[in-house]
Amino acid sequence: MESVPVSLGLPKPMARWPESGLDTAALRRDGWAPLPFREFVVKIHSRCNLACDYCYMYEMADQSWRDQPKTMSRKAFADACRTIADHARRGRVPEVALVFHGGEPLMAGHRELEFFARHAREVLEPITKVRLGMQTNGVLIDAEFLRICADSDIRIGVSLDGDEADNDRHRRDRRGQGSFAKVAAGIARLRAMEYRHLFSGLLSTIDIANDPVRTYEALLRFHPPAVDFLLPHGNWTTPPPGLAIDGTETPYADWLIPIFDRWYSAPELGTKIRLFDDIIDLLFGGAPGSESVGLQPVRLAVFETDGSLEQVDELKSTFAGATKIRLDGHDNALDEAMHQPAIVARQIGAQALSDECRACPIHTVCGGGHYAHRYRAESGFRNRSVYCADLTRLIRHIEDRIRTDLGAASRR
Repeated sequence: MESVPVSLGLPKPMARWPESGLDTAALRRDGWAPLPFREFVVKIHSRCNLACDYCYMYEMADQSWRDQPKTMSRKAFADACRTIADHARRGRVPEVALVFHGGEPLMAGHRELEFFARHAREVLEPITKVRLGMQTNGVLIDAEFLRICADSDIRIGVSLDGDEADNDRHRRDRRGQGSFAKVAAGIARLRAMEYRHLFSGLLSTIDIANDPVRTYEALLRFHPPAVDFLLPHGNWTTPPPGLAIDGTETPYADWLIPIFDRWYSAPELGTKIRLFDDIIDLLFGGAPGSESVGLQPVRLAVFETDGSLEQVDELKSTFAGATKIRLDGHDNALDEAMHQPAIVARQIGAQALSDECRACPIHTVCGGGHYAHRYRAESGFRNRSVYCADLTRLIRHIEDRIRTDLGAASRR
């Protein structure tokens, strides 16, 4: 990525950044150019069979799901594939990833999933390499879905928050019944010999009321190839659960550090943990592709069930309409979206950070944290993360552990 002078992209006083205050024309004149999208979240179903109380889709600021069709039509999907194919051809994108998402994507049904996977490959593979994935709550995983995923090479991530008691505190169905038993049964089917290669890992939202090591060990019992621990979506205007925004306490770092120590000190690697792996890579100068840490350009777009194009949907946790991309309707929507301030802000690295963040010695590792967690109603997204103190403590702890081990190794 081209470097950008510090003077560019600064907000006007009290501006709601980046819609106001980010001069994209000046960035381009200085030599910066946007990068084409290469990952696409496709919402094939907009409703869910669970009612998780922390869900950013249904329980937070943006309620636009109510206006979406329940299932993406085949025409809307075909149009999205053509848009992606044209964008990949023009941008010479060597590989794209399509992630089937929701709501709950398996609610689209067997035949629709089969069509979507087959059509995506038919349209895109003559132009670019295609990776298909899906994020599911696991409740509906059955033999037929697994056959379809195996035939189309769809990698499957499952959402699970720990053991039965810890998971079912939040992840319940609409009748108030816990989901753990059904999810565990779905993972067991996924882990059968003929399908286990499709299992991409577990996605777990942190609840600091749960014991961290017990949570980690409960997830390990499913033998996931990877675990992704997610900080609950919150921001300066709507803080996350249990977090005092004065920065005097670090409850989320306090929760993650025992898991890191258990994971890092294990005689054999139990699983990959994306957050820890990314922080370690960044401490050594790497550049992993993650929205949670680091300064890598975000090259992801979302197709809603009506076929409309949006930003990453975690932004729905900030304010109603935060994911909307204002397009003029000319040419290819993805090509046009690359030049919109909301997208540009996700691709300019350190220039999207506040002055306070850029002055911090670990800003290239932290990356300002997840973009959604920087939001403040009066100023927008050019703030430090509401999790700043937690991220700082976690990163410093990981750095200290590695530095100690490297020092011991060099003395030997």
